Amino acid sequence: MKLRLTILAAGAVAVMTTGSAFAEGLTFKTGAIRYNTHSKTNGISGIGIPAGADAQVGDASTVVFTIERALTPNVGVELVLGIPPTVKSRATGSVAFLGDNVLSAKNLAPTVFVNYHFGAPGDALRPYVGLGLNYTKFVSIQSKLAPSVQMSESMGMAWVGGVDYAINRQWGLYASASSLDVRSNVVGVASTVLTTSIDFRPVVYSVGASYKF
Repeated sequence: MKLRLTILAAGAVAVMTTGSAFAEGLTFKTGAIRYNTHSKTNGISGIGIPAGADAQVGDASTVVFTIERALTPNVGVELVLGIPPTVKSRATGSVAFLGDNVLSAKNLAPTVFVNYHFGAPGDALRPYVGLGLNYTKFVSIQSKLAPSVQMSESMGMAWVGGVDYAINRQWGLYASASSLDVRSNVVGVASTVLTTSIDFRPVVYSVGASYKF
């Protein structure tokens, strides 16, 4: 985990400080995202917890900010940040009667991508693909099942594909879809200890505007 955090931090620093002879410089993007969790768990276990207890993680929407430094006419390093979405879970299985919002958390998920942009800098339409590293930390965790809940941090690979459309030399539009590899162990302490493991495979869709410096 420490090694991957170091790699992620190095990538973020590279976005801001790497020198480049390429004139395009920096591209800033902001837009709306839809965070589809595509999650599964291994069930909720603990003393006194009925067999078949489980939970389903819902989707979320938020705002994203990215900044990309061009290293060559086709390759860039991109840092993806944003307003942390609130992800909520509802009870399922033998505890479905507990209803919605049995667990909620905000997830901080900075991601660094190395992107390859097809075509040439002067093209109006430029598709791109990227491979990167994601770090996810869960904060503001709340649960009606336990007063104290902890969710482990996660580090995993990330993939992105998208297209940029240039309105003029500075302003543009973009659309992208990315996939993240996120896993978290959940431990809740109440009158008993509740545990589960959540395996996320979120797909994140984003549309918005871009500005080149």
